[in-house]
Amino acid sequence: MKVVVVGATGMVGKVMLQILEERSFPISELFVVASYKSVGETLSFKNKNLTIISIEDAVSERPDLAIFSAGGNVALEWAPRFVEIGAKVIDNSSAWRLTKALIIPEINGNTLTKEDKIIANPNCSTIQLLMALKPLHDVYTIKRVVISTYQSITGTGVKAVRQLENEINEVKGEMAYPYPIHENALPHCDVFEDNGYTKEEMKLVRETKKIMGDDSIEVSATAVRVPVKGGHSESVNVEFDTDFDLSNVRQLLHDFPGVSVQDNPGVNTYPMPIYAEGKDEVFVGRIRRDFSQEKALNMWVVSDNLRKGAATNAVQIAEHLYKNDLI
Repeated sequence: MKVVVVGATGMVGKVMLQILEERSFPISELFVVASYKSVGETLSFKNKNLTIISIEDAVSERPDLAIFSAGGNVALEWAPRFVEIGAKVIDNSSAWRLTKALIIPEINGNTLTKEDKIIANPNCSTIQLLMALKPLHDVYTIKRVVISTYQSITGTGVKAVRQLENEINEVKGEMAYPYPIHENALPHCDVFEDNGYTKEEMKLVRETKKIMGDDSIEVSATAVRVPVKGGHSESVNVEFDTDFDLSNVRQLLHDFPGVSVQDNPGVNTYPMPIYAEGKDEVFVGRIRRDFSQEKALNMWVVSDNLRKGAATNAVQIAEHLYKNDLI
Protein backbone atom coordinates (compact mmCIF):
# COMPACT_ATOMS: atom_id res chain seq x y z
CA MET A 1 0.00 0.00 0.00
CA LYS A 2 0.95 3.61 -0.49
CA VAL A 3 1.05 5.17 2.97
CA VAL A 4 1.40 8.75 4.18
CA VAL A 5 2.40 9.75 7.71
CA VAL A 6 1.35 13.34 8.42
CA GLY A 7 3.25 14.94 11.29
CA ALA A 8 6.20 12.60 10.85
CA THR A 9 8.70 14.79 12.72
CA GLY A 10 6.66 15.06 15.94
CA MET A 11 7.11 12.82 18.97
CA VAL A 12 4.21 10.55 18.01
CA GLY A 13 5.00 10.71 14.30
CA LYS A 14 8.53 9.44 14.84
CA VAL A 15 7.21 6.55 16.92
CA MET A 16 4.65 5.78 14.18
CA LEU A 17 7.47 5.34 11.68
CA GLN A 18 9.32 3.15 14.16
CA ILE A 19 6.28 0.93 14.74
CA LEU A 20 5.43 0.66 11.04
CA GLU A 21 8.96 -0.67 10.61
CA GLU A 22 8.91 -2.93 13.69
CA ARG A 23 5.62 -4.56 12.73
CA SER A 24 6.52 -4.89 9.01
CA PHE A 25 3.36 -3.17 7.89
CA PRO A 26 2.87 -3.82 4.13
CA ILE A 27 4.07 -0.63 2.46
CA SER A 28 4.93 -0.25 -1.21
CA GLU A 29 5.64 3.48 -0.93
CA LEU A 30 5.90 5.63 2.18
CA PHE A 31 5.56 9.42 2.13
CA VAL A 32 6.37 11.59 5.15
CA VAL A 33 4.77 14.99 5.74
CA ALA A 34 5.68 17.70 8.23
CA SER A 35 5.39 21.47 8.50
CA TYR A 36 6.42 23.56 5.52
CA LYS A 37 9.69 24.57 7.20
CA SER A 38 10.72 20.88 7.27
CA VAL A 39 10.01 20.16 3.59
CA GLY A 40 13.15 18.90 1.88
CA GLU A 41 14.69 17.49 5.04
CA THR A 42 15.01 13.73 5.45
CA LEU A 43 13.85 11.03 7.87
CA SER A 44 15.14 7.46 8.14
CA PHE A 45 12.89 4.46 7.51
CA LYS A 46 14.22 0.93 7.05
CA ASN A 47 17.74 2.29 6.61
CA LYS A 48 16.62 4.59 3.80
CA ASN A 49 16.31 8.36 3.82
CA LEU A 50 12.86 9.69 2.99
CA THR A 51 12.46 13.30 1.89
CA ILE A 52 9.78 15.24 3.74
CA ILE A 53 7.10 16.56 1.38
CA SER A 54 4.22 19.00 1.74
CA ILE A 55 0.74 17.79 2.55
CA GLU A 56 -0.49 19.03 -0.86
CA ASP A 57 2.11 16.84 -2.57
CA ALA A 58 1.09 13.91 -0.37
CA VAL A 59 -2.52 14.19 -1.57
CA SER A 60 -1.33 14.26 -5.17
CA GLU A 61 0.43 10.91 -4.62
CA ARG A 62 -3.03 9.36 -4.10
CA PRO A 63 -2.11 7.12 -1.16
CA ASP A 64 -4.24 4.24 0.09
CA LEU A 65 -3.78 5.22 3.74
CA ALA A 66 -2.95 8.45 5.58
CA ILE A 67 -2.05 8.34 9.28
CA PHE A 68 -2.29 11.75 10.94
CA SER A 69 -0.51 13.02 14.03
CA ALA A 70 -0.47 16.71 13.26
CA GLY A 71 -3.11 18.33 15.45
CA GLY A 72 -6.82 18.89 15.18
CA ASN A 73 -6.85 21.83 12.77
CA VAL A 74 -4.70 20.00 10.22
CA ALA A 75 -6.88 16.89 10.54
CA LEU A 76 -10.12 18.82 10.10
CA GLU A 77 -8.85 20.52 6.95
CA TRP A 78 -6.92 17.73 5.28
CA ALA A 79 -8.45 14.39 6.29
CA PRO A 80 -11.47 14.98 3.99
CA ARG A 81 -9.06 15.87 1.15
CA PHE A 82 -7.40 12.47 1.45
CA VAL A 83 -10.80 10.76 1.59
CA GLU A 84 -11.79 12.53 -1.63
CA ILE A 85 -8.95 10.81 -3.51
CA GLY A 86 -9.90 7.40 -2.08
CA ALA A 87 -7.64 7.10 0.96
CA LYS A 88 -8.52 5.85 4.41
CA VAL A 89 -7.50 8.20 7.23
CA ILE A 90 -6.50 7.31 10.78
CA ASP A 91 -6.27 10.44 12.92
CA ASN A 92 -4.53 10.73 16.27
CA SER A 93 -5.98 14.14 17.21
CA SER A 94 -9.27 14.81 18.98
CA ALA A 95 -10.80 16.38 15.86
CA TRP A 96 -12.96 13.44 14.76
CA ARG A 97 -13.37 11.39 17.94
CA LEU A 98 -16.98 12.24 18.66
CA THR A 99 -18.19 12.23 15.03
CA LYS A 100 -16.35 9.26 13.45
CA ALA A 101 -15.51 5.70 14.42
CA LEU A 102 -13.40 5.76 17.60
CA ILE A 103 -11.39 2.57 17.74
CA ILE A 104 -9.28 0.46 20.07
CA PRO A 105 -8.82 -2.67 17.90
CA GLU A 106 -8.91 -5.16 20.80
CA ILE A 107 -12.20 -3.67 22.01
CA ASN A 108 -14.28 -2.48 19.06
CA GLY A 109 -12.24 -3.06 15.92
CA ASN A 110 -14.96 -5.43 14.71
CA THR A 111 -17.33 -2.47 14.31
CA LEU A 112 -15.32 -1.00 11.42
CA THR A 113 -16.74 -1.21 7.90
CA LYS A 114 -15.64 -0.10 4.44
CA GLU A 115 -17.86 2.95 4.89
CA ASP A 116 -15.59 4.23 7.69
CA LYS A 117 -13.30 6.57 5.79
CA ILE A 118 -11.96 8.65 8.71
CA ILE A 119 -11.14 6.64 11.84
CA ALA A 120 -10.22 8.33 15.10
CA ASN A 121 -7.53 7.17 17.50
CA PRO A 122 -8.74 7.64 21.10
CA ASN A 123 -7.04 9.75 23.71
CA CYS A 124 -3.93 8.10 25.16
CA SER A 125 -5.34 7.97 28.70
CA THR A 126 -8.60 6.51 27.44
CA ILE A 127 -6.88 3.71 25.55
CA GLN A 128 -4.98 2.31 28.51
CA LEU A 129 -7.97 2.76 30.83
CA LEU A 130 -10.37 0.86 28.59
CA MET A 131 -7.88 -1.92 27.85
CA ALA A 132 -8.05 -2.66 31.57
CA LEU A 133 -11.80 -2.09 31.94
CA LYS A 134 -13.18 -3.97 28.92
CA PRO A 135 -12.61 -7.57 30.09
CA LEU A 136 -14.05 -6.72 33.50
CA HIS A 137 -17.08 -4.89 32.08
CA ASP A 138 -17.95 -7.90 29.92
CA VAL A 139 -18.28 -10.09 33.02
CA TYR A 140 -19.27 -7.82 35.91
CA THR A 141 -20.83 -4.74 34.20
CA ILE A 142 -19.30 -1.43 35.26
CA LYS A 143 -21.53 1.15 36.94
CA ARG A 144 -19.00 3.85 37.78
CA VAL A 145 -15.32 4.65 37.32
CA VAL A 146 -13.30 7.21 39.26
CA ILE A 147 -9.90 7.83 37.67
CA SER A 148 -6.91 9.98 38.57
CA THR A 149 -4.17 10.19 35.96
CA TYR A 150 -0.47 10.88 36.40
CA GLN A 151 0.47 11.84 32.86
CA SER A 152 3.86 11.99 31.21
CA ILE A 153 5.17 15.26 29.81
CA THR A 154 5.62 13.47 26.47
CA GLY A 155 1.85 13.74 26.09
CA THR A 156 2.31 17.49 25.67
CA GLY A 157 5.18 17.11 23.21
CA VAL A 158 8.80 18.04 22.69
CA LYS A 159 8.30 21.54 24.08
CA ALA A 160 7.39 20.05 27.47
CA VAL A 161 10.35 17.69 27.39
CA ARG A 162 12.62 20.66 26.79
CA GLN A 163 10.99 22.57 29.66
CA LEU A 164 11.70 19.74 32.09
CA GLU A 165 15.27 19.33 30.88
CA ASN A 166 15.87 23.06 31.14
CA GLU A 167 14.52 23.15 34.68
CA ILE A 168 16.65 20.19 35.75
CA ASN A 169 19.71 21.93 34.31
CA GLU A 170 18.67 25.32 35.71
CA VAL A 171 18.44 26.84 32.24
CA LYS A 172 15.80 29.45 31.37
CA GLY A 173 13.78 28.57 28.30
CA GLU A 174 10.38 28.36 26.64
CA MET A 175 7.57 27.12 28.90
CA ALA A 176 5.07 24.51 27.77
CA TYR A 177 3.15 24.82 31.05
CA PRO A 178 2.04 27.83 33.11
CA TYR A 179 4.23 26.63 36.01
CA PRO A 180 7.44 24.65 36.48
CA ILE A 181 7.01 20.89 36.00
CA HIS A 182 10.26 19.73 37.66
CA GLU A 183 9.55 18.54 41.21
CA ASN A 184 5.92 19.50 40.67
CA ALA A 185 2.52 18.06 39.75
CA LEU A 186 0.08 20.13 37.69
CA PRO A 187 -3.64 19.29 38.03
CA HIS A 188 -4.11 20.82 34.60
CA CYS A 189 -4.04 18.74 31.39
CA ASP A 190 -5.39 20.63 28.37
CA VAL A 191 -7.71 23.63 28.78
CA PHE A 192 -10.49 24.03 31.32
CA GLU A 193 -14.09 23.68 30.18
CA ASP A 194 -17.00 25.67 31.63
CA ASN A 195 -17.88 22.82 33.99
CA GLY A 196 -14.54 23.12 35.82
CA TYR A 197 -13.07 19.97 34.27
CA THR A 198 -10.28 20.01 31.71
CA LYS A 199 -10.72 18.77 28.15
CA GLU A 200 -8.46 15.82 29.00
CA GLU A 201 -10.76 14.82 31.85
CA MET A 202 -13.86 15.13 29.71
CA LYS A 203 -12.23 13.08 26.94
CA LEU A 204 -12.04 10.22 29.43
CA VAL A 205 -15.75 10.63 30.19
CA ARG A 206 -17.03 10.95 26.63
CA GLU A 207 -14.70 8.49 24.92
CA THR A 208 -15.29 5.77 27.51
CA LYS A 209 -19.04 5.83 26.88
CA LYS A 210 -18.60 5.82 23.11
CA ILE A 211 -15.99 3.07 22.82
CA MET A 212 -17.66 0.79 25.36
CA GLY A 213 -21.01 1.44 23.68
CA ASP A 214 -22.65 2.08 27.04
CA ASP A 215 -23.86 5.53 28.09
CA SER A 216 -24.83 4.20 31.52
CA ILE A 217 -21.19 3.99 32.66
CA GLU A 218 -20.51 6.97 34.91
CA VAL A 219 -16.99 8.38 34.81
CA SER A 220 -15.33 10.99 37.02
CA ALA A 221 -11.77 12.02 36.15
CA THR A 222 -8.92 14.15 37.46
CA ALA A 223 -5.93 14.51 35.13
CA VAL A 224 -2.52 15.50 36.48
CA ARG A 225 0.74 16.20 34.65
CA VAL A 226 3.86 14.84 36.36
CA PRO A 227 7.60 15.15 35.53
CA VAL A 228 7.83 11.68 33.98
CA LYS A 229 8.90 10.66 30.46
CA GLY A 230 8.13 6.94 30.32
CA GLY A 231 4.35 6.82 30.18
CA HIS A 232 1.02 7.59 31.80
CA SER A 233 -0.13 6.08 35.10
CA GLU A 234 -3.72 5.86 36.32
CA SER A 235 -5.33 5.16 39.67
CA VAL A 236 -8.65 3.52 38.82
CA ASN A 237 -11.59 2.81 41.13
CA VAL A 238 -14.35 0.72 39.56
CA GLU A 239 -17.81 -0.08 40.90
CA PHE A 240 -19.61 -3.06 39.35
CA ASP A 241 -23.21 -4.23 39.14
CA THR A 242 -22.25 -7.67 40.40
CA ASP A 243 -19.68 -8.83 42.90
CA PHE A 244 -16.36 -10.21 41.72
CA ASP A 245 -13.64 -12.65 42.64
CA LEU A 246 -10.14 -11.14 42.74
CA SER A 247 -8.46 -14.21 41.28
CA ASN A 248 -10.91 -14.15 38.37
CA VAL A 249 -10.30 -10.41 37.87
CA ARG A 250 -6.59 -11.12 37.54
CA GLN A 251 -7.26 -13.99 35.15
CA LEU A 252 -9.59 -11.91 32.97
CA LEU A 253 -6.97 -9.18 32.71
CA HIS A 254 -4.19 -11.71 32.06
CA ASP A 255 -6.18 -13.28 29.21
CA PHE A 256 -7.07 -10.02 27.48
CA PRO A 257 -4.80 -9.32 24.48
CA GLY A 258 -2.42 -6.41 25.05
CA VAL A 259 -2.74 -6.43 28.85
CA SER A 260 0.04 -7.58 31.19
CA VAL A 261 -0.67 -8.18 34.87
CA GLN A 262 2.11 -7.11 37.25
CA ASP A 263 0.60 -7.65 40.68
CA ASN A 264 2.73 -9.12 43.44
CA PRO A 265 3.12 -6.52 46.21
CA GLY A 266 4.98 -9.04 48.39
CA VAL A 267 8.03 -8.69 46.15
CA ASN A 268 7.31 -5.08 45.10
CA THR A 269 5.98 -6.03 41.67
CA TYR A 270 3.66 -3.41 40.23
CA PRO A 271 3.49 -1.31 37.04
CA MET A 272 5.68 1.77 36.66
CA PRO A 273 6.35 4.06 33.70
CA ILE A 274 10.09 3.46 34.00
CA TYR A 275 9.42 -0.14 32.87
CA ALA A 276 6.52 0.59 30.49
CA GLU A 277 8.53 2.95 28.28
CA GLY A 278 9.14 1.49 24.83
CA LYS A 279 6.62 -1.33 25.29
CA ASP A 280 3.18 -1.83 23.73
CA GLU A 281 1.43 -3.57 26.62
CA VAL A 282 -0.93 -1.98 29.11
CA PHE A 283 0.31 -2.99 32.56
CA VAL A 284 -2.13 -3.52 35.44
CA GLY A 285 -1.32 -4.04 39.11
CA ARG A 286 -2.21 -3.09 42.70
CA ILE A 287 -5.45 -5.01 42.09
CA ARG A 288 -7.43 -4.97 45.32
CA ARG A 289 -10.93 -4.76 46.68
CA ASP A 290 -12.25 -1.35 47.76
CA PHE A 291 -13.43 -2.04 51.31
CA SER A 292 -15.25 1.30 51.53
CA GLN A 293 -17.77 0.37 48.84
CA GLU A 294 -19.55 -2.85 47.88
CA LYS A 295 -18.63 -4.46 44.55
CA ALA A 296 -15.78 -1.99 44.02
CA LEU A 297 -12.19 -2.51 42.89
CA ASN A 298 -8.97 -0.49 42.85
CA MET A 299 -6.17 -0.95 40.33
CA TRP A 300 -3.14 0.84 38.93
CA VAL A 301 -2.76 1.06 35.14
CA VAL A 302 0.41 2.13 33.27
CA SER A 303 1.27 2.34 29.58
CA ASP A 304 3.67 4.13 27.22
CA ASN A 305 1.46 6.94 25.93
CA LEU A 306 3.47 7.38 22.73
CA ARG A 307 3.08 3.71 21.79
CA LYS A 308 -0.19 1.95 22.72
CA GLY A 309 -1.58 5.33 23.75
CA ALA A 310 -1.02 6.74 20.27
CA ALA A 311 1.24 5.29 17.55
CA THR A 312 0.83 1.56 18.17
CA ASN A 313 -2.95 1.81 18.40
CA ALA A 314 -3.04 3.73 15.10
CA VAL A 315 -0.91 1.11 13.35
CA GLN A 316 -3.04 -1.66 14.85
CA ILE A 317 -6.10 0.02 13.32
CA ALA A 318 -4.30 0.05 9.97
CA GLU A 319 -3.44 -3.64 10.37
CA HIS A 320 -7.08 -4.44 11.14
CA LEU A 321 -8.22 -2.58 8.03
CA TYR A 322 -5.68 -4.44 5.89
CA LYS A 323 -6.35 -7.92 7.31
CA ASN A 324 -10.11 -7.53 6.95
CA ASP A 325 -10.00 -6.13 3.41
CA LEU A 326 -11.40 -2.78 4.54
CA ILE A 327 -8.79 -0.72 2.72
